[in-house]
Amino acid sequence: MAPRNREQLQLDETSWKWRSSTDEREQIRPVTPAEAAGILDPSETFWRDLQPWLSQCGFRLRPRFRRGWIPSWKTPGGSVVIGSSEILSEDSWGLRRPQLMDAVRIIDGLPVVLKRISNALHRFESEIHRHIASPNSPFSESLEPKNHCAPLLNILHPPDNIEALILVMPLMRKYDSPGFDTVGEVVDFFQQIFEGLQFMHKHHIAHRDCCSDNILMAANDMYPKGFHPQYQDNTLDMNKRASHLTRTERPPKYYFIDFGMSVRFQPDEPHLALPIVGADQTVPEYQNGGTLHPLDPFRTDVYLLGNFIRQEFLDGQSDPRYMVCEGRIGFEFMRSLVNDMVNPEPAKRPTMDEVVLRFEKIKSELSTGKLRSRVRSKKEILVCNIPTIIAHWHRKLRYVINDTPPIPVYRP
Repeated sequence: MAPRNREQLQLDETSWKWRSSTDEREQIRPVTPAEAAGILDPSETFWRDLQPWLSQCGFRLRPRFRRGWIPSWKTPGGSVVIGSSEILSEDSWGLRRPQLMDAVRIIDGLPVVLKRISNALHRFESEIHRHIASPNSPFSESLEPKNHCAPLLNILHPPDNIEALILVMPLMRKYDSPGFDTVGEVVDFFQQIFEGLQFMHKHHIAHRDCCSDNILMAANDMYPKGFHPQYQDNTLDMNKRASHLTRTERPPKYYFIDFGMSVRFQPDEPHLALPIVGADQTVPEYQNGGTLHPLDPFRTDVYLLGNFIRQEFLDGQSDPRYMVCEGRIGFEFMRSLVNDMVNPEPAKRPTMDEVVLRFEKIKSELSTGKLRSRVRSKKEILVCNIPTIIAHWHRKLRYVINDTPPIPVYRP
């Protein structure tokens, strides 16, 4: 993943196609020769071959992945259409991750993600996800507002492939894309992920991979005109940058995804399991052969979430083995709680119930001025961001005049 840079819009000289990058997003790669020629790679042909069946199931794929697709820049005979260009065509762009396909639910136009998993390799993922977040679950979001597990809309069983499952979820964005505008927006984010993990633990589920890539945001209200499902900084037609509102203006909800490493216990069962190492390999109890013995995964979850906040919002992360992040200014009020969450001794870490209680106290002590202050990267060069600063102050003045809450409040 590319290092995080300040927000910018640039022209890709290789493909001559606008691409956008923010301090939270990967850059768009150039169109490959195969894509330019209208050739699908093997991971794409899997989805194309399933397209008629997926349509019968109620999901519509983009033109590129439909049977009989003819590139929009070509005629049926293979000639290039005069005045067209594959690099300016939305259907020239392939998948970013072969196991993830975007689609639209036909009945209501809802953008969704189809996730292909192996039932043999991840046999508990669909079971746990269904238990905690399916529409028929007693813990579904409609019944439990504090449930922050990504809604599981459906589980599809592809024909002639007994090993594969397809999980259907709403289309979301990375938790920090677009970037946070105010400290109050981040405070709301902290509160939601804390109560989300607390909810999972209350129902005897440990996530075991609480990392940056596994926290997403439902942001449709922030993007009234939509965004491209694969290259999300761009519009649906890939011709320009997608415009958006702030979280203060359109409060989002944050979700945990990817339960492939999660574990579920019975209420009267000891909370011990052999560890599985996820994205964060710094867990103290995993070192020096610690993964060979059963451990309490709930204590590990607390470390993982605390370390995520430490790296993303306090100290940054420069280790080349991991995604580079710079850290942010203005969140030292989280230092004491985070230090306890990442205590090297698991038994000395707070439970998520204790984390939530302590955070409520921290939040209550923050002034309105602090909450409305701008979120800044530690490596930000102020003189280069004058337009951003001016725009922030204009929004801040509008929020004050309109009495907009400094901490966003999500409402379904």
